[in-house]
Amino acid sequence: GSDRVAGHEANVLTVKPRDSLRFGYRLWSDKASGLLLRADVLNERSEVLETSAFSEVTIGIKPQTDSVTVPMRRLDGYRIVRPSLTATRLDAEGWAMRQLVPGFREVSCVKRPMESPAAGNEEAAAEPVLQTIFSDGLTYVSVFIEPFNPQRHLRSMRTAVGATQTLMRRHGDWWVTVVGDVPPATLLMFANGLERKK
Repeated sequence: GSDRVAGHEANVLTVKPRDSLRFGYRLWSDKASGLLLRADVLNERSEVLETSAFSEVTIGIKPQTDSVTVPMRRLDGYRIVRPSLTATRLDAEGWAMRQLVPGFREVSCVKRPMESPAAGNEEAAAEPVLQTIFSDGLTYVSVFIEPFNPQRHLRSMRTAVGATQTLMRRHGDWWVTVVGDVPPATLLMFANGLERKK
């Protein structure tokens, strides 16, 4: 169909999943330029879980990069953190997915610090965490694996904020956190598919 968003005529497209492993989408794109003006994430009953949209946008003007870059250079009162990421593979770290979630494929795997030490407190640095990212082409699921720590990892839990679901639980000597804009059952499939090989 068609609609108006931020004062612009838009084409409306509904993307319906063929299975229950992912959410649907309703997308509004500007008729003249194709710019995405609004996006809704929909659950299995077509209820809106999350929406993002322009409230005001001007299309077809010369880019004004200084309006974005100049404020970004004002860093007084901020501490710059540049985490070091090390590219790796799930199997190289001793893990495998017994069964991939249908439609998803691995797109990235890195070792990364999850906590940065406070100035002068080097003990606050945690051991690197393994992060593997899977995608179905529209959304992403991150699987974080770290050594189990009884002081930090108190109990398994599931949480949801808008469309973003999180599942945290123990996996032997490891703690696994799975995060993504997918239904809870999909996160469970990722967690259950994870296998320690060495």
